[in-house]
Amino acid sequence: MDGDVRLLGIDDLGACQRLAEDREWGREDHKWRFLFAVGDVYGVEDGNGELAAAAVCTPYGEDVAAISMVLVAKRFERRGLGGRLMRHAMDNAGTASICLTATEYGRPLYERLGFRSVGLCTTYKGVSAGPSGRGVSVLVEATDMAAVHALDTEVFGADRSRLVDGLPSFCETLRVVRDETGIVGYGGAWRNDAEAVVGPVIAQDAETALTLVDEVVPEGPIRVDVDHRHPELTAWAGEHGLRPAFTTTVMEYGDPIANDPSRLFLPVAQALG
Repeated sequence: MDGDVRLLGIDDLGACQRLAEDREWGREDHKWRFLFAVGDVYGVEDGNGELAAAAVCTPYGEDVAAISMVLVAKRFERRGLGGRLMRHAMDNAGTASICLTATEYGRPLYERLGFRSVGLCTTYKGVSAGPSGRGVSVLVEATDMAAVHALDTEVFGADRSRLVDGLPSFCETLRVVRDETGIVGYGGAWRNDAEAVVGPVIAQDAETALTLVDEVVPEGPIRVDVDHRHPELTAWAGEHGLRPAFTTTVMEYGDPIANDPSRLFLPVAQALG
């Protein structure tokens, strides 16, 4: 397969979803549309109107980029397509650092490209009874977004303005916690096919984070991606009947990312950090 790597557009959404289904992933329509809106989606065509491979690179200014959704059609496995797409995405990211979350299947490729492991993340799944309704947090308002943006940049270590600006429409619910100093945490949940993903959650401390999780979690099937540096969230998952589904490796390339993991409790999605 020697087709050129090209930048895809929203008109290629269906081809991306068919490629994902070929790898036994879900269609994830809501997530894919957000990725197209905030990132760069690259693909290689198979010569018959379909995609042989795809990957997403989401740059956050000049500091950090997140690479995700690295997919190669089963019929084109072991032809170097994954590595070619990764190198293209890395070369075009234009950032000092790159992050991704690797499955056991993909990790050897990323290690060969120079990525290093910096942590582990376990995905928990189950059924939620719904939000606690304690009322500590409040629904985000338009006037809150500048403070949410500032907090996100401080904690994540990069300016994610396009992503943050899109959260009120992307998330099913988005809430903030305030004290006398202003906003000290924000959290959301969004719908991904038949389940809801709890995240992002950024907060000044674990108590604030758990409050946000309790108040944004919807009723029904949920997914929570827990960094192993946050045992309090692992405990929350167990107390609420969630069970581990799989574990992935958090990886970095380039300069160490100047983030604050102690306040970065849940990602927007593994695809976005």
